[in-house]
Amino acid sequence: MRRILFVANGHGETAIASRIAQEIGRLSGDAAGLDLFPLVGTGGGANGLHVVGPRRTMPSGGLVAMGNVRAISRDVAAGFAGLLARQIAFVRAARAYDATIAVGDAYALAFAFATRLPTFFVGTAKSVYVAPYGPFERVLLRGAVRIFVRDEATADRLRAQGVRAEAPGNVIADLAGSRDGAPPGRWIGVLPGSREDAYDDGLRLARVVRALGKRRVGTAALLSVAPTLDATRFAHALVDDGWLPTAREESGSSFAFDLRDGDTRLAGWTGDLGALLAASTVTIGQAGTANEQAAAFGVPVVALDRTARGGRGGADWYRMRQRRLLGDALLLVPAEPQDAAASLGALLDDPERLRAMSAAGPARMGAPGGAEAIARAVLSAVA
Repeated sequence: MRRILFVANGHGETAIASRIAQEIGRLSGDAAGLDLFPLVGTGGGANGLHVVGPRRTMPSGGLVAMGNVRAISRDVAAGFAGLLARQIAFVRAARAYDATIAVGDAYALAFAFATRLPTFFVGTAKSVYVAPYGPFERVLLRGAVRIFVRDEATADRLRAQGVRAEAPGNVIADLAGSRDGAPPGRWIGVLPGSREDAYDDGLRLARVVRALGKRRVGTAALLSVAPTLDATRFAHALVDDGWLPTAREESGSSFAFDLRDGDTRLAGWTGDLGALLAASTVTIGQAGTANEQAAAFGVPVVALDRTARGGRGGADWYRMRQRRLLGDALLLVPAEPQDAAASLGALLDDPERLRAMSAAGPARMGAPGGAEAIARAVLSAVA
């Protein structure tokens, strides 16, 4: 087995790298030589990968695009300049590998090129649906051994511009895991994300569930607790917000906690996201990759628009970007709990719209199978 270094610049990108690595290990029969260098965060959730290199969680969580000066300033104050210097030094000295795989955008690709090793690129951030690759990015892409992008429309555009891009399948569609083990019943999936702000977003989304429960008897929701997060911290915050602990009605370790507010149930889920999605009629989430996974599964996605009705903008440039990416698979609703619950309830009462959203997600996200196809291409090139 050759040694391969993954360079990823995001939490979702780390999950994608891990999924490709899983396929490399399965196809080759050996995953011992697979390392991950996370440019964002500390590599939480990098299952099957050995995490290497200098790393640190920054206040922005890696969301510093769109001229977000405030986020950049906070990162600089937290020591980003020193971290960046150490990261550059690390990749320049990384000579023990046979190839690198950059997962993310041009930033990750530039770091991978600094190793001066054969480099593959898995593009996760750009799409013609939201933001096509620009001239400088296309120059960088041409230096990669193989270029894999998230959808065929983006690959077509790049090929027309002289970049040999491929779209063998969207790895995000491979991420959710097995549908087996889905809890019985009809649930609302709650996807707060995997960064530090997921704790606040989880509380915000739980309030929407509570408000919906006042309108719809028997409302039940599954809150996804990502591997990078602490289920106990979620549970304590929710209890402090008025949810009451109750005895678990199902056995199994996937239920991290079980809370109620009157007739409304909110359970914490630590099992495969695929099982949560299989049990969900709809999801409501502030996540990035997890929202896209839900769309790929054909589950309608609802997200809070914090710019509506005077809400704070925060990182909602990202939510608008996700809206353009997912198209009709995503419904943006006001962030105020009562208004959000009213919109969510109206959607649940509209089976025709639910069906249309379910169909739109897979159409936008593309087919699964990308992880295996990319793994085969890499193994063929480094054999």
